[in-house]
Amino acid sequence: MGREFGKLARVRHVITYSLSPFEQRAFPHYFSKGIPNVLRRIQGSILRVAPPFVAFYLVYTWGTEEFEKSKRKNPAVYENDK
Repeated sequence: MGREFGKLARVRHVITYSLSPFEQRAFPHYFSKGIPNVLRRIQGSILRVAPPFVAFYLVYTWGTEEFEKSKRKNPAVYENDK
């Protein structure tokens, strides 16, 4: 009654190549080229990425400290209460 999955259509003039998984190397040059490439990319983008994070951290810590200060009562307001 129908065709099998994977053979639903006949495609002509298309050449496909494949390599056996046993002939592939999963992580070629991972330590010799991969890690130095990551370090190079980090060095190239750190000046673009770090300043906004530092600015956000400074604003966040300042805002948190101000919020904690605003939650406390000022003792000078209650000096004359009996």
